[in-house]
Amino acid sequence: MTAIDPRSSDGINAAEALSVPTNAPSPATDSRAIASAESKAGAPVRPQRERLLSLDVFRGMTVAAMLLVNNPGSWGAIYPPLGHARWHGWTPTDLIFPFFLFIVGVTTHLSLAARRARGDDEGAIVGQIMRRGLLIILFGLVLAAFPFFPATRFTDIRLPGVLQRIGLAYLGGALLTRRASARQQVAILAALLYGYWFAMTLLPVPGRGMGALLLDDPSASLAAYIDRAVFGAHLWRSSVTWDPEGLFSTVPAVGTVVLGVLAGRWLSAPRPLAERLVALFAVGSLCMVAGLMWGWSFPINKSLWTSSYVLFTAGMAAATLATCTWLIDMLGLTWWTRPFRWYGMNPMIAFVGSGMMARLIYSVLTVPYRGERAPIQRVIFEQYYASWLAPRNASLLFAVTFVLLWAVLLGVLHRKRIFFKV
Repeated sequence: MTAIDPRSSDGINAAEALSVPTNAPSPATDSRAIASAESKAGAPVRPQRERLLSLDVFRGMTVAAMLLVNNPGSWGAIYPPLGHARWHGWTPTDLIFPFFLFIVGVTTHLSLAARRARGDDEGAIVGQIMRRGLLIILFGLVLAAFPFFPATRFTDIRLPGVLQRIGLAYLGGALLTRRASARQQVAILAALLYGYWFAMTLLPVPGRGMGALLLDDPSASLAAYIDRAVFGAHLWRSSVTWDPEGLFSTVPAVGTVVLGVLAGRWLSAPRPLAERLVALFAVGSLCMVAGLMWGWSFPINKSLWTSSYVLFTAGMAAATLATCTWLIDMLGLTWWTRPFRWYGMNPMIAFVGSGMMARLIYSVLTVPYRGERAPIQRVIFEQYYASWLAPRNASLLFAVTFVLLWAVLLGVLHRKRIFFKV
C-alpha cells in the first residue's frame, strides 16, 4: 500500500488519463488556442488534460454494488433483484461483474496511452501488464485461502474466482489490444465471441453430445467439462461440477474488456464531449439489442458468460457510463459522488478487505449464542436487524450497513491519500 497522488496515477485505478482538452469544440480550435498562448507567452503551452470524474464514480458504484449483493444479512431472505438469475436470463446483480470488466477495459486503454505519451517502451508496458495481471490473480488465490487455516483451505482451495477472472481478462484484453488498431480490435472481439459461440454449440461434449443441446444443463456444457478437466475438485463449492468463473468462460470475458478498450478509445478521441457521449449511448443501445437478439439462439447467461451476455451487458455498461458522464462531467451534478469516488479510487482494498472481513464474521469468528457457538455476523444480524424488521428488509439493511462501513474506511484512506496501486 502506498500513499500516492491519484492525479498522477497511471494504473488500473487511473481514470484520469484522458488527454483531450476540456470543453474543446474541435482540434482546430485547440491548435489556434495553443498557438495564441505560445505567441503571448513565448513558450509552448500544453493543452489542459480532461479528467472525467465519472470514470472513478462508475467504478466505485460497481464495487459498492459488489459488496451490497455479496453481504446480505441472510442468504435466505434477499430481494430477487439482489440475487443472480438461476441460469438463463439476468437480474441487476448479473450486470455488476461485466460492468467492472468493462471499466477495466476503458482505463486500460487510457493507462497504456498515458504511458506511451511519456515515452515508455513496449517492453516496459508488457512487463507492467504481466505484473498487474498476475498480482490480481495472486490476490484472488490469497483471498480464497484466507484465513489460511485449517489445512483444507489450501488442499480444497477453489482455483477459479472473481479476482482470478479479472486478472486473466485484463491480461488477455490488454495484450491482445496493446498494438491493435480499432478495426483490429473489433476483429479480435468478433473472433472471441463467435469462436466461443461455435465451440459451445457446435462442438460435441465427450460423453454428452452436441453442445447446443446441453446449454440448459449447468454440468453438461463444454465449459463445465473443461473446468472439471483442468481444476478437478477445486471448483465452486456450491456447484461442484462447474464454476461460474471457470477457465473456458473467461475467453468471452476477455471480450468484455476489449469492448471497454474500444469505449476508452472513443472517449479519448479529440471530439466534443457531448458528441462522444451521444455516440457511446447509441452504440451501447445497439449492443443491448444485438445481445438480446443473439440470446434467441445463445441465451444470455452469466455463469456461461455467453456471447449474447457480453454484448448485452457491455451495451448496458456503455449507456450507463454515458449517462453518468453526462450528469457528472457535463451538468456538474457531483454532490452525491464522494462515497463512490472513495470506492473507485481503492477498488482492490475494498474488494479484498471486505472479502476477508466477510469470511471472518460469517464463519471464522464465533461467540456463545443461545447455548451454542454462532458466527458473529449471525448474532449481530438477529439481535439488531431481524429482531425488528421483516426478513428481507433486515437482510438488505445489514448489507447497506456493510457498504456504508466500508465507505467510511475508504474515506479515511482517501483523506490520508493512501491508494493501493497494483
